[in-house]
Amino acid sequence: MERLVIEGKCYHAHCIDMADNIKLLLIQGSKGMLGCGYLSLDAAEKFGHALAIVSGVSCYDDMMDAKVAKVSSAASALGVAVGMTGREALLTMGGE
Repeated sequence: MERLVIEGKCYHAHCIDMADNIKLLLIQGSKGMLGCGYLSLDAAEKFGHALAIVSGVSCYDDMMDAKVAKVSSAASALGVAVGMTGREALLTMGGE
């Protein structure tokens, strides 16, 4: 786990190396998470978690710049929307 600081707020970042040089990436804020396309929106919905998904990313910087492709209902209720950047989504979901 790494700590990322975005506009003065802290986030917990996780990277799991998978087979075939694929990375599972997740950045966790105080109210929700930004994840790569490897993660399941269905699971987030089932558990009521706020999750925004970006795809085609291979590092945290890519996640910040990528456009959000999918959002859970809980993330939408916080103000996260498809089309905003990962950075905007994280700031909307809050850091520590």
